[in-house]
Amino acid sequence: ASPCLQRVKRLESAGYISSYKAHLNLAKITESVTVFTEISLSDHKREDFAKFEANIRHVDEVLECHLISGGYDYLVRFMTRSIQHYQEVIEELLDKNIGISKYFSYIVIKSPVMKDGVPLRKLLRH
Repeated sequence: ASPCLQRVKRLESAGYISSYKAHLNLAKITESVTVFTEISLSDHKREDFAKFEANIRHVDEVLECHLISGGYDYLVRFMTRSIQHYQEVIEELLDKNIGISKYFSYIVIKSPVMKDGVPLRKLLRH
């Protein structure tokens, strides 16, 4: 194996490289809607957060879920076929009684900036 491949294998073994991904041009495959949703839970005990997270983890349309500071508990990114599909997904979540007290939805109209990766050089600067 080449020296470069050997270095890559060492980085993989050490856990620095955790996965490889293909980025699809989704617009060539199907139409989709991205929705950011702020979610508040009705109760804030440890088990309430655990119950919500255990359930949201299994929703295929959820791409990201972040516990956040501020006026809401979670910021969730959904990707669905349509706004109607998103409404069905959120209604199913509400029907599960997983502690959601309120939610606000923000439908993405345009994404002028979408970056892959992280600004590693900026993060490592002291």
